[in-house]
Amino acid sequence: MANFKSRKVVIVGAGAVGSGFAFALAQSGIAEEITLLDVNTDLAKGQALDLAHGAPFYRPVSIQAGSAPDAYRNAAIVVVTAGKAQAGPGQSRLDLLQINAKIVTSIVSDIQSVNPDAIVLVATNPVDVLTHVARLRTDWPRGRILGSGTVLDSARFRWLLAEHCGISPQNIHASILGEHGDSEFAAWSLVHVGGLQMDDYCSVCGKCDFVRRRPQILEQVRRSAYHIIGYKGSTSFGVAMAMTQIVRAILRNERRVMTVSAPLEGEYGLRDVTLGVPCVLGANGIEEVIQARLTPDEMQQLAHSASVLQDSLAQLQ
Repeated sequence: MANFKSRKVVIVGAGAVGSGFAFALAQSGIAEEITLLDVNTDLAKGQALDLAHGAPFYRPVSIQAGSAPDAYRNAAIVVVTAGKAQAGPGQSRLDLLQINAKIVTSIVSDIQSVNPDAIVLVATNPVDVLTHVARLRTDWPRGRILGSGTVLDSARFRWLLAEHCGISPQNIHASILGEHGDSEFAAWSLVHVGGLQMDDYCSVCGKCDFVRRRPQILEQVRRSAYHIIGYKGSTSFGVAMAMTQIVRAILRNERRVMTVSAPLEGEYGLRDVTLGVPCVLGANGIEEVIQARLTPDEMQQLAHSASVLQDSLAQLQ
């Protein structure tokens, strides 16, 4: 179990995602120490200094740049955002596999050498495959290495449903499952609005023929990252907030259910694959993988997503 007394979080990668996450984390008051690492040491130093200058405006937190592997010592959680980013709207997350697998493997080896008790949260894409690769490089319990999974996708899904229904996103519970990528799918059977199942709410609301809109909303979720990259070159704010929630659930032992990338060991009839499914997050990382009661069609979609990821793993090996 990680040393949570320090509440130290190390962020590997000081680019758009890493720095955005550091900013969100600093404002959250969750961590008492934040260390940024990057192969571009000047970038890490500049980001840390810029963030540190905001110290008078948020709760006490020590922010600095560091270097591997020493920076990993005494860290409760190491968040990996380093890697080659998507180059443009036409590049899939799986295209990034080869180079980012080497980067993540090297980082995990360094962490293991000085802090075998840390929890590792992988956000580098393709996140499901890289989380699986990271775990294969260690003999740690599966809960200690997890990926950001479809937490952001599920947030996008909730936002789109909220916009359509005219309801606060906080009153909508909905999950995107599977790969954080093109084979992900909406688990419509798990959607609840104001405590009602989606179909029941639609019957009460009666404003539209929502069933016809479902494919369109799912496609909007799937294409969200590509649209943002097309507009501004990268995604950063949404994923930063998603990772902050994951880290908070772990450091505060909230036992919160989130759709992180989890290695499956027979759940949903799947093995040797890591993908986004509902999990209980607590002090040890993934405390439990929840086997939701999916419809036969949803189970088929989950199996398809798993096969896509397993094909990528086979190519890597």
